[in-house]
Amino acid sequence: ALLDKQDILLLDGAMATELEARGCNLADSLWSAKVLVENPELIREVHLDYYRAGAQCATTASYQATPAGFAARGLDEAQSKALIG
Repeated sequence: ALLDKQDILLLDGAMATELEARGCNLADSLWSAKVLVENPELIREVHLDYYRAGAQCATTASYQATPAGFAARGLDEAQSKALIG
């Protein structure tokens, strides 16, 4: 819908940078997807702050999120898909 109103939509809210600024250690194979497991509310807070600052679009924090990656952490496929979706 946004692209119907404007020709360009610029994305990159620096999710990982913001998570690190809020105390997350992302030195992990899951990177920011680790926070989906450990503190999903923080992902929500970061998105809300970006919207409050004027963002019109949000991207997921699932850059490294895969069922295989989550399986290595002991999550089953249904749990992985719930986190990714």
